[in-house]
Amino acid sequence: MRRWGSSPTTRPFAPGNAVSIVKIPPVLRSYTDGEREVSADGASVGDVLEGLAASHPDTRGQLFDEGGQLNRFVNVYLNDEDVRVLDGLQTAVGSDDTLVILPAMAGGSQTPAAAESAI
Repeated sequence: MRRWGSSPTTRPFAPGNAVSIVKIPPVLRSYTDGEREVSADGASVGDVLEGLAASHPDTRGQLFDEGGQLNRFVNVYLNDEDVRVLDGLQTAVGSDDTLVILPAMAGGSQTPAAAESAI
């Protein structure tokens, strides 16, 4: 793993904003040049995710819906706490905080009996 200072995703950070670590799930790493973690600055979860989307524009459609809200198929955790039960995108973040993006998984298979009845 590269240090954030040597990462191509590193950019100058605005003074006064917290720099948080964002853990990227395998399904989104193709949008972040394979990075497992990226640094992003911001005072809130929304600011940090906007920073991620600014640095990696292809993540925007995965993270946000058309209205700019968190996509309902994406879960974001701040230090193991679901941000939806906190203050959502307005949840404050600090320099020691870690955000984890976890896309919801869907699908699966039917039981053999259900598959037969669907035919």
